[in-house]
Amino acid sequence: MSALAALEASPPHLAQIAERLRRVTVEVYGTSGGGAGILWSPDLIVTNAHVARAPRVDVGLADDRHVEARLVTADRRADLALLRIARCGIAPAALADSDALRVGAVVVAFGHPLGLRRTLTAGVVHALPPALPGGRRWIQADLRLAPGNSGGPLADTAGQVVGINTMIVGGLGLAIPINEVRRFVASATASPA
Repeated sequence: MSALAALEASPPHLAQIAERLRRVTVEVYGTSGGGAGILWSPDLIVTNAHVARAPRVDVGLADDRHVEARLVTADRRADLALLRIARCGIAPAALADSDALRVGAVVVAFGHPLGLRRTLTAGVVHALPPALPGGRRWIQADLRLAPGNSGGPLADTAGQVVGINTMIVGGLGLAIPINEVRRFVASATASPA
């Protein structure tokens, strides 16, 4: 039985995971096209720095409201950005421990690729290579990503976010582990915005 067949045979089903991720994944409209973001708290969104390049961007929430977001900080090298919105009244994403992720784990990515809203793709963790000196550790997953998935969640089979989708290299989706994102957000919110 394949990993995806096993996932569909046991709860929660892919449709339930998609619904959980739909509620916490936002659309980020920037000057260079669109991307996704994760509702980190009722007033904070995390996305990729290459998605949020302007000081202010338009954000589409799961309930179809559009709000303006202000860039709090961006780390271009880490490709992470933190956006602030007015409190939206939507519960934030559930986060997993990315250090507990293992090769072969089934993961799903949610986003808005190529102008299609709210899509889900599934695959398995291909590799968790160690960080190079001065570099970062990536989650490499064998799943289909496209422009518009950037900044969106990579999640486990419980619908908990394990990473932020960032790019495709050699046919593999690369995501920033959520524990690295936690450190970025903690650092950004500890200093005055």
